[in-house]
Amino acid sequence: QVQLVESGGGLVQAGGSLRLSCAASGSFDSINAMGWYRQRPGKQRELVASMTTDASTNYADDVKGRFTISRDNARNTVYLQMNNLKPEDTDLYYCNANIYRSYRRYNYWGQGTQVTVSS
Repeated sequence: QVQLVESGGGLVQAGGSLRLSCAASGSFDSINAMGWYRQRPGKQRELVASMTTDASTNYADDVKGRFTISRDNARNTVYLQMNNLKPEDTDLYYCNANIYRSYRRYNYWGQGTQVTVSS
């Protein structure tokens, strides 16, 4: 069984910062890409940022220059440093990981962590 455990969400004023963390645990062979998604009520989940094992990154246009994704492969952990937060960043943020188990690739999600930015 594989689990993604997120932490770091919360309430912050506009202009502030938060750092999200997501650690993968359980039985698996390796992790490919890890990333963060967000979902607003009534909308589809969308990519915020992702990083492959070779450190290639991808960001949503509205977070470029403000958010930074990083990974600690030894700890199977991905981070999202969120700076200069805006009220429109308020969302439920989900960690995602593509994980290899027994030579097959699976997609896993965390439980979600709420980020609320007040104006």
